[in-house]
Amino acid sequence: MQLCTLEFETRRASYYWLIDALGLYQPYVWEYSRLNVTNTVMSKRKLNRLVTERWVDGWDDPRLMTLAGLRRRGVTSTSINAFVRGIGITRSDSSMIRLDRLEFHIREELNKTAPRMMVVLHPLKVVITNLEVGSTMDLDAKKWPDAQIEDSSSFYKVPFSNIVYIEHTDFRMKDSKDYYGLAPGKSVLLRYAFPIKCTEVILSDDKETVVEVRAEFDPSKKTKPKGVLHWVAEPSPGIDPLKVEVRLFDKLFLSENPAELDNWLADLNPESKVVIPGAYAVPSLRTAAVGDRFQFERLGKF
Repeated sequence: MQLCTLEFETRRASYYWLIDALGLYQPYVWEYSRLNVTNTVMSKRKLNRLVTERWVDGWDDPRLMTLAGLRRRGVTSTSINAFVRGIGITRSDSSMIRLDRLEFHIREELNKTAPRMMVVLHPLKVVITNLEVGSTMDLDAKKWPDAQIEDSSSFYKVPFSNIVYIEHTDFRMKDSKDYYGLAPGKSVLLRYAFPIKCTEVILSDDKETVVEVRAEFDPSKKTKPKGVLHWVAEPSPGIDPLKVEVRLFDKLFLSENPAELDNWLADLNPESKVVIPGAYAVPSLRTAAVGDRFQFERLGKF
């Protein structure tokens, strides 16, 4: 049996003539349609142009649907195989598979294999005024949602000190009923740690930009706020948390089917790659190796 995509179907007659003339075995040829996925291109000619003209960062760019690109993005062979089995095989050359279907199988696999960690992409400094300066507590954080307390390998240590960092987007000057972040006079729970209540806000000279928040924590944990935030703390006095560069990847093209456009390169998504050079991470990520996969809490898979 011989497998090939539909563009080779017109050549079958000449192919059979040649192998008959040579007296070779004539295999059964099975043509099927090429896999087409939304918001990207699968043509080798178009992929080659993206790489050679440096619209992307090489054949292993995580935005490409090449095996090297998927591997670099952290996609496992198990999730790729599950995706292929799920869509099946067709001769319809106009079929378009939504990228969401592949992402579903990726999430299903990484939910089982990628440990949870805390990373703050856009840090906002929070000073806890009723915690002694220089004191640090080592708290247990879960690697897995269903971690059992007796299994120590399912936890990692996170330092908690009087200076922590939360996401800028998790703080507002004006509170509302549907907002579960921090605001003046409001309490939130720092995941795996303690409830904190905002007591003061430090603004920049423009009187609008928040540069620092001051808060008090509840060591008894009697406060039960609805909002739960991820965070990263200074590991010791005057030492910044582990700084990491985070790259956020989105769909490579704005249109679902860019291949049908005359000027398909003009459809490239300018926000398909966003680099955040100054994110803060928990100390456990210092030992991460190339190829390791993680789920950053409330952010996604990395």
